[in-house]
Amino acid sequence: MIAVINFGGQYCHLIARKIRELGVKAEIFSNLISAEELNELNPAGIILSGGPASVNELNAPKMDAEILKLGIPVLGICYGLQLITKELGGLVKPGKTKEYGKNFIEVKGNDPLFEGLYNEQVWISHFDAVKKPPKNFVVSSSTSGCPVASMFSEEKNIFGLQFHPEVHHTPNGKKILENFLKICKAKKDWKISSVLNEMQKEIKVKVKDKKVIMGVSGGVDSLVASVIIHKTIPNQLFCVFIDNGLMRKNEKEYIEKLYKKMKFKHFFSVNAEKEFLSALKGVFDPEEKRKIIGHTFIKVFEDVAFDLQNEFGKISFLGQGTIYPDRIESAEPSETASKIKSHHNVTLPEKMHFDLVEPLREFYKDEVRKIGQKLKIQKEFLNRHPFPGPGLSVRVLGEVTKEKLEILREVDFIFIDELKKEKFYYKTWQALAALLPVKAVGVKGDERDYSYIVALRAVNSVDGMTADWTRIPDDLLEKISSRILNEVNGVGRVLYDISQKPPATIEFE
Repeated sequence: MIAVINFGGQYCHLIARKIRELGVKAEIFSNLISAEELNELNPAGIILSGGPASVNELNAPKMDAEILKLGIPVLGICYGLQLITKELGGLVKPGKTKEYGKNFIEVKGNDPLFEGLYNEQVWISHFDAVKKPPKNFVVSSSTSGCPVASMFSEEKNIFGLQFHPEVHHTPNGKKILENFLKICKAKKDWKISSVLNEMQKEIKVKVKDKKVIMGVSGGVDSLVASVIIHKTIPNQLFCVFIDNGLMRKNEKEYIEKLYKKMKFKHFFSVNAEKEFLSALKGVFDPEEKRKIIGHTFIKVFEDVAFDLQNEFGKISFLGQGTIYPDRIESAEPSETASKIKSHHNVTLPEKMHFDLVEPLREFYKDEVRKIGQKLKIQKEFLNRHPFPGPGLSVRVLGEVTKEKLEILREVDFIFIDELKKEKFYYKTWQALAALLPVKAVGVKGDERDYSYIVALRAVNSVDGMTADWTRIPDDLLEKISSRILNEVNGVGRVLYDISQKPPATIEFE
């Protein structure tokens, strides 16, 4: 087993997942775990995660320094590297330049982490940097702005990386982690092939003969989660689609046909547009919007559940398609993580009347799709682009109104329609449109026009934790822009977003 110690980094769970992919069991532990407790678990290796803090801050997350004396191989990543440096007498200070995103390291020396590797593309994110490594540590790579991109001590069996090997945009990061597993002499005895059976067993044990209500949106996560639960307890699952008025064009019809085709026994469609739009009136803050939508969702759900209970009997559980990135970006479960944005799946009111069933909470988007393939869900449904739980509300920047939603729905429809026509839809991981809270002057016909600006965004990713912007051909972008400006009233300008994640998020809010 590899023990991953969590210092609040949003990629902490991704580290564990990558280790599992390499066939070795990985478990995540709080940074408060003692060396004695950790030693009793007998891990083959220890990985110290990244984190949002500076090791020089007064209240920065710390670790039991005795962990570094256990003789177990240790790999520190980003914050983990800096913490190793500080604990062992090195020096960490703010760097001359901050580095966020793609970079290249120059590998030197004989660091076993880089066996078979040379100069590599990496994904780096830091403002502090190691100025002086601890005694007997060798610097094994650097970037143009970071003299100590990695270091190691053969004597102590301790290694450190300033970049993130666990993310997709470090192409040979998996090889680096695999080299660490070799150093640890870790046994490859972790298999994910039985994961589906395990999930179904857990559902049966937890739910027993009780009923589950679940909100479905047509997205990959809720679809796969609902199919898992349905295959396990088909007569006990009640799926509800709540039309909150924040969905894409024709989404209601799509979802109703989808669940009818998959022969779900209990499926219900509810129109709650008025409730959601009324609750969002006058609200501008993104976090506040997410919370309102989450609370309104639960309120409507409780009303629906009450009606269903009157007809079918007591419902005890709420099924959800929560996946790892939802939990990570909501800073759950780590106390040291920095909250990026709330997800209504993981911010439920305490007085809610249901217990949760979340079969996918340990998995990432690519793993969810693999599970969906095992369930024999058609690719057409399984490979849809991700769509946020709060819907178009996080793509209408500022106050959400029915007029803005109608404009954005048409823009989104045209964007996705053209990508599909040109067979480009599956060449990108996610494509979306956002309505900006500003207008610009233009000319339509011979008259002055003063209309909204919309931004198009398409990204390539594997798991949603990092993302690079998609290079859509110029002629296709021109065609999309032309259609939007000619067909959608209220839009006067079209922009294309070329931001990476990080520092940007995929969604605008």
